[in-house]
Amino acid sequence: MIDRTRVKAALDWIDKNVAPLGVDFGSVIDAVGRVLAEPVDATADIPRFDRAAIDGIAVRAEETVGASAYNPLSFRLVPQGEALPKLGAARVDAGEPLPTGADTVVPLEYASLDAAGGYEIIEPVEAGGHVEHAGSHAARDAILLPAGRELRPYDIGLLALAGVSHVPVIRRPAVRIVVTGRGLSQSDAPSSSAAVYDTDGPLLRALVQRDGGILADLCHIDRDRRKLHDALTAPGLDILLVAGATGNGTDDFAGAVLAEVGELAIHGVALSPGESAGMGRAGAGALVFLLPGAPAACLWAYELFAGRAIRRLGGRNPALPFRSTEMLTNRKIVSRIGVTEICPVRCRDNRSVEPIASFAEAGLMSASRADGFVIIPEGSEGFPEGAAVTVYLQQGFDAPSSLISEGPDPKS
Repeated sequence: MIDRTRVKAALDWIDKNVAPLGVDFGSVIDAVGRVLAEPVDATADIPRFDRAAIDGIAVRAEETVGASAYNPLSFRLVPQGEALPKLGAARVDAGEPLPTGADTVVPLEYASLDAAGGYEIIEPVEAGGHVEHAGSHAARDAILLPAGRELRPYDIGLLALAGVSHVPVIRRPAVRIVVTGRGLSQSDAPSSSAAVYDTDGPLLRALVQRDGGILADLCHIDRDRRKLHDALTAPGLDILLVAGATGNGTDDFAGAVLAEVGELAIHGVALSPGESAGMGRAGAGALVFLLPGAPAACLWAYELFAGRAIRRLGGRNPALPFRSTEMLTNRKIVSRIGVTEICPVRCRDNRSVEPIASFAEAGLMSASRADGFVIIPEGSEGFPEGAAVTVYLQQGFDAPSSLISEGPDPKS
């Protein structure tokens, strides 16, 4: 019988032993999803000059006083780049600098070309109308984006607007996935009725990519101690994920091999599914997570432990990457004392939630069919009907935004 560590103790070990990696200077155009290691400051006012906020006609506002459909005022068209003379006007597009002397932009629907090649304006406008003034978005030396920011597409646009070409970002962790097992077939191999397909490899690869890691290698090995030893001692990696060979069978030697080459800090966690998970360090210093071979158990051992470490290394929020909401159970949720249990659930339109077939019953099918999941703490026997529970929402479930928050950390 494996002596199982409490989930909170395993999470504490990760938080104590994992810190963000060093800094890269990455190109802004490739930085979406990366995490800023340092604040990014504006090197100049944004915008750097007074500019048109819309397509229109740049004029002096005081010269439009009295304009109307019954009293159109004529303005002489000035070539682009020239200063405005008295009753001069210049055609400008959004984002273009105002010509010297102009202080407002007349919308195109209030102006029309006259017979002399100038413009007639039929509405008065105020000074500053439809103008973005220099520094109105950000003053020179202002912080554009703070350290720790995970860059989103519109952040990239802001950085480009500010003329920033490279940014200091936290290095993405390099991850090796090692899948152990006998006679595993790849999903693109010819199918047969007796094929045993590798599920853990593609699953972990997708999860690593979601959490910002770089897949350095995905390899498959037989249940062979020497091959696992070699995989765990390979240099140049930040994290190794070993799927399989973590249980109590005669050929479940992953924990013993990790203890030989480095440190086996934890082996066996009070988590269902995922009891045979383990963690430690290889001799070269890389973090190692031992994940059960059963796909559902592999999934949840990754989500709670390995994923947390990868997110921490990359500077991301280490908590579970799911939004959450409070719902009421419309059926009893049962659990066993002493184990933190993951319960897949389906959400109903009346803001209630009900359990569906467990991972023990349906494996990954439960994760695919669920709208979300509930974490039942180890000291609980579950939740009665009508109880309020925190539901972590799977991507794609549409809950009212007013009821959604970032998911709480399972260790809290």
